[in-house]
Amino acid sequence: MEIETIVGSGEFKYSALIGWEKLPLGWSFLEAIGVATDSQDRVYVFNRGEHPIIVLGPEGNFLGSWGEGHFVRPHGIYIGPDDMLYLSDDRDHTVHKYTTDGERLLTLGTSGHPSDTGVQGWDYRTLTQVGLPFNMPTNLALSPDGEIYVSDGYGNARIHKFSPEGELLFSFGESGSGPGQFQLPHGIGVDSQGVVFVADRENNRLQLFSSAGEFVEEWTDLVRPCDLFLDGKDNVFVAELGEIAGLFPGVSQKPDARGAQVSIFDRQGRIQSRFGGGSEPCSSGDFFAAHDVWVDSQQSLYVGEVTMAAGGSSGMIPPDCPSLQKFVWV
Repeated sequence: MEIETIVGSGEFKYSALIGWEKLPLGWSFLEAIGVATDSQDRVYVFNRGEHPIIVLGPEGNFLGSWGEGHFVRPHGIYIGPDDMLYLSDDRDHTVHKYTTDGERLLTLGTSGHPSDTGVQGWDYRTLTQVGLPFNMPTNLALSPDGEIYVSDGYGNARIHKFSPEGELLFSFGESGSGPGQFQLPHGIGVDSQGVVFVADRENNRLQLFSSAGEFVEEWTDLVRPCDLFLDGKDNVFVAELGEIAGLFPGVSQKPDARGAQVSIFDRQGRIQSRFGGGSEPCSSGDFFAAHDVWVDSQQSLYVGEVTMAAGGSSGMIPPDCPSLQKFVWV
């Protein structure tokens, strides 16, 4: 059943929809860890269910699926202006380029072989050294010139820049909390001038870098940012995991823990709109564990959540807590 709620403020006000997707009987996203749209506003939901890529029309009608057996654990998605899909598989330590119908064209990294960073399990806090691509890469984005930037976060603390053909150009970043250092670089985006935005999740900030990897500035009015999207006007949409979702021990123990939310900034870092973070995180227009965000050509906004990884598998949240919402610009 579709539920509608109005959220946001100013120029960024939306009608929030839960249940707009029309999946085949018995199908589920399990959790929609990533979402992106192509030039026709077809919606590609990268998920951890039985069908890793589920394709929907703008009204939620089911168009198809692919990727079965291709991924160890889906994590990040990006669609370029030529409608090529870029997908990160964190547990396989690889990034792939696909056509819209599921033909694999390029793989970066070596399947099943992480770089040596000394990390234990998938806990970034045990990192002893930064390494080559990849150790559990998280997300990726393209520059205006088609260069590929990859955030290598769970088992590393680096950003890797590749040519459009997949040649490693250079890497930057260290472990820590200073300028140019990361504690789980989880999301990435590039603006129209080539400035690189990194969602430095456990440092609660975005860091901005030149195309050469030089630190420019940081934005700190955030709560565990997971990923971001820059629209045609370089407005910055950020999906923030919040502090309720218990992905790491101790994170959700704060008495004043903040909830998951979506924040929208202008290019100068001024907040334009913010919603979520309420007392009912599984309700329409709110979030339990916002993980990814995308905006289509009609200015509709899509948010995917890691509901299972953040508590659903342990019974912490109800099984019907949504993992994907659509927000129609009003």
